Amino acid sequence: MQLEQFSYDNKIVRAFLVASMIFGVVGMLVGLTAAIQLFYPELNLGLSYTTFGRIRPLHTNTVIFAFVGNAMFGGIYYSLQRLLKARMMSDVLSWTNFWGWQIIILAAAISLPLGMTTSKEYAELEWPIDIAITLVWVVFGVNMIGTILKRRVKHLYVAIWFYLATFVTVAVLHIVNSMAVPVNLFKSYSLYAGVQDALVQWWYGHNAVAFFLTTPFLGLMYYYLPKAANRPVYSYKLSIIHFWSLIFIYIWAGPHHLLYNAIPDWAQSLGTVFSIMLIAPSWGGMLNGLLTLRGAWDRVREDPILKFMVVAVTAYGMATFEGPMLSLKNVSAIAHFTDWIIAHVHVGALGWNGFLIFGISYWLIPKMYNTKLASVKLANTHFWLGTLGIIIYALPLYVAGVVQALMWKEFNEDGFLVYNNFLETTLQILPMYMLRAVGGSIYLVGVLLGIYNLIQTAKSGSFIANEAAEAPPLNPKESSRAGWHSVLEGKPILFTTLALVAILIGTVIEFVPAFLIKSNVPIIASVKPYTPLELHGRDIYIREGCNNCHSQMVRPFRSETERYGEYSKAGEYVYDHPFLWGSRRTGPDLHRIGGKYPDSWHYYHMLDPTSTSAGSIMPPYPWLFLDAIDKSQTPLKISALRSVGVPYEDGFEERANDVLDEQASTITQNLKAQDGIEVSPETEIIALIAYLQRLGTDIKLSTAK
Repeated sequence: MQLEQFSYDNKIVRAFLVASMIFGVVGMLVGLTAAIQLFYPELNLGLSYTTFGRIRPLHTNTVIFAFVGNAMFGGIYYSLQRLLKARMMSDVLSWTNFWGWQIIILAAAISLPLGMTTSKEYAELEWPIDIAITLVWVVFGVNMIGTILKRRVKHLYVAIWFYLATFVTVAVLHIVNSMAVPVNLFKSYSLYAGVQDALVQWWYGHNAVAFFLTTPFLGLMYYYLPKAANRPVYSYKLSIIHFWSLIFIYIWAGPHHLLYNAIPDWAQSLGTVFSIMLIAPSWGGMLNGLLTLRGAWDRVREDPILKFMVVAVTAYGMATFEGPMLSLKNVSAIAHFTDWIIAHVHVGALGWNGFLIFGISYWLIPKMYNTKLASVKLANTHFWLGTLGIIIYALPLYVAGVVQALMWKEFNEDGFLVYNNFLETTLQILPMYMLRAVGGSIYLVGVLLGIYNLIQTAKSGSFIANEAAEAPPLNPKESSRAGWHSVLEGKPILFTTLALVAILIGTVIEFVPAFLIKSNVPIIASVKPYTPLELHGRDIYIREGCNNCHSQMVRPFRSETERYGEYSKAGEYVYDHPFLWGSRRTGPDLHRIGGKYPDSWHYYHMLDPTSTSAGSIMPPYPWLFLDAIDKSQTPLKISALRSVGVPYEDGFEERANDVLDEQASTITQNLKAQDGIEVSPETEIIALIAYLQRLGTDIKLSTAK
């Protein structure tokens, strides 16, 4: 049979890897800055756009979507062409994917520090950027599926299964979770409210980890680990079981992020059961990767590429064991809202994603430049610095998480909380935050050494932009290997459709009852929509990222009801677009903060937190006392919220600012009466005080259902 001549496109692969390395350094530097601010808040230099609340989402988005995302695209573009024996369908689409993704990252880097955020974990970007993400993701998918359709190999290798599942699932996740009503070009309100918004967000949040940080990297593992080890994948049958069980089960597990929160018990139980089940497919994949190295363990001791990959797969195994354990209610009761979760996440991010990216890069760059790795010794140094950095980063946070949980829950012999002042727990773990920053710094030094090594490797070789290749054309009549799955592998559209069905089953079963059964969110008659001033205050709270440190969810534990007040009810959040339950408590819960302190306390607390809470690590917010709220946006906000179901009466927009002025005047009069404070009623601090004083005041014990 005559062979067809073609070439592989290495330029697009190199572009994505270079972008990944650049943004990796940027994202980690931002993360290190945020980590240091937790014990030295002055590092924000008094600027609004460098506070922890604003740069924390910048860090997560840069690391996840810029560092990991670019590496994912690069790894897929290289492996896909070779597995299919075909160049990507369209160079134009490849570069549209690349430049579109970089523009999105740049837009995120500008908008997030400016406070343009939806506040939803891993989905903070505002609606115009969300639309751009959708378009670029479709470009990626069309290019990938088009290449599959013009392939010269009949059967799809296991890595491609994971790539396809990643494409269809991330598309569904992103579109559903991003549904919102715009207020203006920079502001929107989530289509969902309260309990529904929480369920959708953590269905997305958990599965963004599953289908952006896990499934594509499992595909990369299945290609690059056997290549680096020069060994076949351990078990084809295990690959099949691993793939289908993983994508089916993963999608159900989101509610385990909301245990003991105000969501229905059935949803919590569903999330727990499927999370425990996840151990089997997750460890099946880990074992398939590690057992691929059978007979090659002597090489692991010498080869830094294999060292990175082995530790990456091991970190994946550790994280996917710990995740299901954290979904047990008795464990979640201890770990949720603590720094234990931060440690857990970073074992996966730094170990699984970070180490696999560098293992792949150390293998890929010499291949594309037709040379050898510049320095094996330097790569080994990078490996050990990275490993040490992960250990020094994670272990103190595990300790911090346990300390937090024990201190929050400790009662004395008389039945009173030992540490009633939340700040005592924060001050106790500051040394752990310092050690975390040390660990992050060590990891970053290793990354810089690795990038230097890769640059020197590239300099020593000659880049192969278009790598010549040849292969026989696809023979449609080629007989299938034995087994039903090999037949399925020859039908990529059917395969992709079945993968989509697999992830939609759990989605539909979780969402339909949550949205259609009214008893899941009991109505509380006394709960009313926010006033216009409170609405402005809530948007300021979101802009400043206050929910990155404060939760608004009092769980039904005696330790929490004693400290904060009555536990939270689902019906209290029916007008919250978006929900603000939070995922971490660096500061105390705020759901019952309304009326606890006078207006003047909140005024001084935002001006200088240490004046009301000695030793506080919260930064001051001086701009709130200078900047005025934009009252021209009030009617637009009211109208947008009415369109998503908030029962503002018709025509309320026309007098909303009059209502706002009246409430603002009352607060300024209170401030003057309480402490002689003179302040303009239109400043942002007045709106924020209004919102904080509203929290948790809608219900009395007798009216809660």
